[in-house]
Amino acid sequence: MNLPVYHLGLNVDNIAVSKTFYEKLGYSAMEGLGSIEDRWLVMQQNGQYLALYQDMFPRNLITFQPKDARMIYHKLKSKGISIAMEAHIGKESGPCHFSIIDPDGNPILFDQME
Repeated sequence: MNLPVYHLGLNVDNIAVSKTFYEKLGYSAMEGLGSIEDRWLVMQQNGQYLALYQDMFPRNLITFQPKDARMIYHKLKSKGISIAMEAHIGKESGPCHFSIIDPDGNPILFDQME
């Protein structure tokens, strides 16, 4: 299984404070990908992506953005991996997301955008 583009999502206490901090490290908020009001946003710097989440996840989060999340979903289930957030797979194409939890309790999100 080849896992594609990913980003790290950080569980933050105050998204405005965290956004300011990461801006000082050279990151900038990506337009159209969350906001302080939404309590989540994606920042980028030189092709590196960092998502900030306030009150959405109990821990830090890794997100993979596969082209075919449904295929990965079925492969993981066939390997006996427990699915924490089930995929809505009624459609054969288009956006799809689901999550699993690693052995240490960290969530891993598979988020197909198109």
